[in-house]
Amino acid sequence: MYFKVSLIISFVLINLLKGESDRQKQIYKVGGIFSNVDHGIAFEIAAFSANNKYPWSEIELVPFTHIIAYQHALKAYSTTCNLLRDGVAGLFGPSSEFSSAYVQSICDAKEIPHVETHCNFNIRRNDSLVNLHPHPRSLSNLFLDLVEAYRWQKVVIIYDNDESLLGVSTILGLNKKEKVVVIKQLETQDSGNFRPALTTIKATGNTEFVLACSMDVMEEVLKQLQQVGMMTDIYSYIITNLDVQTLDLSPYQYAGTNITLGRIIDPEDTEVMQLAESIYKFRKSREVNTEDEVLFPSWKMRYETALIADAVQLFYETLYDLTIDKKKSITATPLSCHEDSSWNEGYTITNSMKTKSVKGLTGLIRFDTEGFRSDFNIDIMELSLGGLITVGQWNSLRRSLNIYRPEKTSTRSGVENIFNRTLTVIITISQPYGMLTETTTQLVGNDRFEGFCIDVIRELSHILGFNYTFVIQEDGVNGVFNLTTGLWNGMIREVMEGRADLAITDLTVTSERETAVDFTMPFMNLGISILYKKPEPAPPSLFMFVSPFSAMVWIMLGVSYFIVSLCIFVMGRLAPAEWQNPYPCVDEPEFLVNQFSIRNSLWFTMGALMQQGSELAPISISTRAASGVWWLFVLIMVSSYTANLAAFLTVETLVTSFKDIEELASQDEIKFGAKKGGATANYFRDSNLSIYQKVWSYMVNHPELMVDTNEEGVRKVETENYAFLMESTTIEYVTERHCSLAQVGGLLDDKGYAIAMKKDSSYRNGLSKAVLQMQERGILTGLKIKWWKEKRGGGNCAAKSEGSEATPLDLQNVGGVFLVLTIGTILGILGSFGELAWHVHKKCKQQHKPFIRNFLDEMRFFLKFKQQVKEVAEVSINDGKPESAELDILKK
Repeated sequence: MYFKVSLIISFVLINLLKGESDRQKQIYKVGGIFSNVDHGIAFEIAAFSANNKYPWSEIELVPFTHIIAYQHALKAYSTTCNLLRDGVAGLFGPSSEFSSAYVQSICDAKEIPHVETHCNFNIRRNDSLVNLHPHPRSLSNLFLDLVEAYRWQKVVIIYDNDESLLGVSTILGLNKKEKVVVIKQLETQDSGNFRPALTTIKATGNTEFVLACSMDVMEEVLKQLQQVGMMTDIYSYIITNLDVQTLDLSPYQYAGTNITLGRIIDPEDTEVMQLAESIYKFRKSREVNTEDEVLFPSWKMRYETALIADAVQLFYETLYDLTIDKKKSITATPLSCHEDSSWNEGYTITNSMKTKSVKGLTGLIRFDTEGFRSDFNIDIMELSLGGLITVGQWNSLRRSLNIYRPEKTSTRSGVENIFNRTLTVIITISQPYGMLTETTTQLVGNDRFEGFCIDVIRELSHILGFNYTFVIQEDGVNGVFNLTTGLWNGMIREVMEGRADLAITDLTVTSERETAVDFTMPFMNLGISILYKKPEPAPPSLFMFVSPFSAMVWIMLGVSYFIVSLCIFVMGRLAPAEWQNPYPCVDEPEFLVNQFSIRNSLWFTMGALMQQGSELAPISISTRAASGVWWLFVLIMVSSYTANLAAFLTVETLVTSFKDIEELASQDEIKFGAKKGGATANYFRDSNLSIYQKVWSYMVNHPELMVDTNEEGVRKVETENYAFLMESTTIEYVTERHCSLAQVGGLLDDKGYAIAMKKDSSYRNGLSKAVLQMQERGILTGLKIKWWKEKRGGGNCAAKSEGSEATPLDLQNVGGVFLVLTIGTILGILGSFGELAWHVHKKCKQQHKPFIRNFLDEMRFFLKFKQQVKEVAEVSINDGKPESAELDILKK
């Protein structure tokens, strides 16, 4: 019986605590309008996943999903108005451009954040719109770069609608470069029969095609291309639709056709697979499975579904930053489509979303200054005998296309084999990429060198079976193009002129260098960042002991003290039990006394507040109840103060000189620079962003701040008020060994280190595949841990941090308490003199004696420190007899 009662009580308490936790959360409703059921499912799953990802967060998203017909603008309008009446904080969808325009117009008028995930060719800068889809113009550059990399001279674009043609609009500009571009549209009114049009295209003899078709017809177009004989090894296709990987391409993988496509989501990514599994479970629980699609594997997930999940994550983290980190109060309000009211906080959320970067299912989500997503990565895929394989990557911001084969060709004859060849590999002495081996014995040959890049070449030789000989680039220059002479220097020139087969070091892949040499797939991804001294702890405040409570809490504490004292005084006078007989021996006293005078009431509450108590003891029920409540209040406040004070005294607040490149460029105290002629300096030189141009202008005007080596830059950071712009991986290496230095801000760009070789080298394909194998096996990650965190002093700073003890409190930390003690004591002494003066003043009035004489008499007695008994100047009379007996006893 006792167990059952305890179980019931526990259940009730758990529910009460859960209810209290729920009441503390700020609920934000979000509306989703979709035409695809999977989009709606992904929207709800993403909202719940965001809530569960941050269980400690005080915000919670509640999704409201509506499925409407595609292009049903009127339904979209009415649904939007209904959601606004419910007080949503943001709207997602719909996918139809026509319906989305109606939703957008309402959101503009009401200042409600509107998040789109579909490809919008009419996209424009808008205060309330956030579109996570890669910008169509940037995406079009991918297919242009592929055509140019494959060196196609005549390109045939096959498309089915205007939107698909707009997606490859940049290819049309090839006509101005003495290349032929032919456009062929597949008419859709023939009930899906494209064979006549395809047969006509085949008769032209063209073999290189850009296939720009929507997913509605893509599967049928591929099938009919095979039927008319255009899926053989002489044909090459670049497919522009990023969802084509979701189709079954197995019927075409054995035909030898060169098919290239782009992919923005990785179906083998853990989070992608988790979302696919969640969609499958959701379908099963809601019984929304299609006829033949019970399972939902991750490779069948279309990228707009992933974009919706990314959009919800971005929205949630934006709200989290605004409400939790920035302490901004955001409350959604119901709105009517028929009134002029709007939501004041809407633009704040939209602008914050456009300035935030998050890692999502579709890669890094980051917006440019115009609010467009123009910086993203696309995996380049090819159809092989084993299915789709990754053969490279393309970055939209740098227009950097890195593929394994510079030309698309069906023949493999004449390809030189790297097996059993001896290659000359040029390196630079640069930590930790290439270094001289630390040893007491004399070494020769390749044994003289060690480092990350040395181990990379060693692993590649094991995979591909080649031999190698290391040579050093004596001047340490990676390669800079001289505009005056038109020549390259450094390692790039050595490779171009054939004195070295490969070049490997911290060599950044840039578009300028790719015009001179070929690069493998990057073996390390990185970006530019800032190296500077670690933030210094802020000097402790003299009155730090006041910090645990805000000014309002201190004021309320003081007000509470006086109010409770006054209440106890009033209750003491009202309660009969507080009026006590001063002489207990007298049964029928003539008068009663009350211990709670106003001064005693103040002293009683002060004693409880200071946890010292007093000689006063409440007698009546009312005063005891009030005292108990006051003691409980004091207990909680003192405990809270003690806990907070411990945190304030032990936690150090760091003072940062700057937080990012904008603040660094806007100040004059801290000098900064980069490596002369390096890829970092060239990045700022070639950038079109105004802030980066400002940085480059500073570098040009202060050439003395540019250094020849990274080591020199690190020394300047340690010894001067100097910030050094360099690659993030090198910063990571430096901060592992120089504990006084740290990276400031995030990455300013996205690039990679790769192996350089002569243009059109036959080694490129094999080396790139081997680098990819090393990535997949985790070899590159292991090598980075080895040379960054283990070798040559790696992990030194982490060990110091783990072994550090609590810092003892200095006088500066608690000096305010001593100051309060000193001031309080002085005020107490001055107060005692004031009391003495007031006492003398009253006695002078009674005795009619001079004030100075009485005051001097009192001071003379004060200086007699051994005397503990003081005579009464005026003898009081009671029944005509002096009461001096007690005084005589005390004197004796």
